[in-house]
Amino acid sequence: MTWKVDSRIKAILFDKDGTLVDFDRTWAGINRKAALVAAEGDVALADRLLMECGMDPSTGKTRADSMFAAANASEIARHMVVHGSPLDHDKLSRLLDQVFAEGADQAWPICDLDPVLGPLVEAGFHLGIASSDGEAGIRRTVEVLGLTRHVGFIAGYDSGHGPKPEPGMIHGFAAHLGLTAAEIAMVGDNRHDMEMARAAGAGAAIGVLSGTGTRQTLGDIADICIASVAELPELLRA
Repeated sequence: MTWKVDSRIKAILFDKDGTLVDFDRTWAGINRKAALVAAEGDVALADRLLMECGMDPSTGKTRADSMFAAANASEIARHMVVHGSPLDHDKLSRLLDQVFAEGADQAWPICDLDPVLGPLVEAGFHLGIASSDGEAGIRRTVEVLGLTRHVGFIAGYDSGHGPKPEPGMIHGFAAHLGLTAAEIAMVGDNRHDMEMARAAGAGAAIGVLSGTGTRQTLGDIADICIASVAELPELLRA
């Protein structure tokens, strides 16, 4: 199927993990540490928590639309408590936020991002990032990957716009730029990203297959699915 981008699109809001950041290479070790923290060092319990949150302890692969793939630290903490963590939700949520923020130093880019984002900015698009990660972790990731000059807006689950898949992050980006949601394209690797785009009335919902999502999980809600953000400049030129 041929898809043509709406000519009104003036800005692009990216998900982070699985979209700009290689999910498994970045998060397998971080999530193992998070599970051990939640299990207070009990390795068997940590493995159970990993599986309940969507990551295979043996392979480090994370399941599409699982807690690790789509949820924020507070939601993950609540899920871990339900499935056996001896910590209370508030304490675990704070600890997970810390583990996830520290893990930003280990971020692996999905590809060489400068030749992707640079031409988009040169073409006149405004770029932002909206993630279920905390804002501190997103900002550190942007620094580590050298993307500060490209990215003019950052929203995490704790930035005051509400969590995914609520529309607040897209509406916040639109307000920041003085645009409407219809002038924004959302790019992400899981259903939460596409559902947020639909809820906000975004001009485009572009799924990438470089993260935890698949053509089967994204195909019925995305306008188009591409292999990775590396294809985005050509797609938008077309």
